Amino acid sequence: MVTLLLDSTQLEVVLSGAEKAMAFRKGNVVIERSTITKVQLTDDAWTWLRGVPSPGTHLRGVVAMGTWKSAGGEDFAIIRRRRPSVVIDLDGHPEFQRIILTTRHGLELVQALHLEAADEAVDVVEIAETGAIPTAAPKKPRARKAPAAAPAV
Repeated sequence: MVTLLLDSTQLEVVLSGAEKAMAFRKGNVVIERSTITKVQLTDDAWTWLRGVPSPGTHLRGVVAMGTWKSAGGEDFAIIRRRRPSVVIDLDGHPEFQRIILTTRHGLELVQALHLEAADEAVDVVEIAETGAIPTAAPKKPRARKAPAAAPAV
């Protein structure tokens, strides 16, 4: 499983040795925070996969790792089975237009991206646990009006 490290300027997707081998990649994926335009949580990352692996590993429904080329650009994917995932849309990144990752820490990533991160890279789970996570104020229940009496005839 990938480790997500976040600091004040970038998000780093730290890949294990096996993930690097299957993705045909020598290093980790580094994303400048300023290039992140949207982060979405999904239960089925396979629906977000577009194009063909080039280079990459693909076993339908089991694993998809590596760079995926399509008419829309290049995406980077680390997908395992049908597990919760996160889709990160990018604008201005030198390599990719989208990052698709299977991770159980997608919610923590979304929350951590809304916080001011430290200058040094920290795991997003730790940031989400220790930071003041912004939440929406609870809605007040609306008061119902009493039904009007019917006019006397």
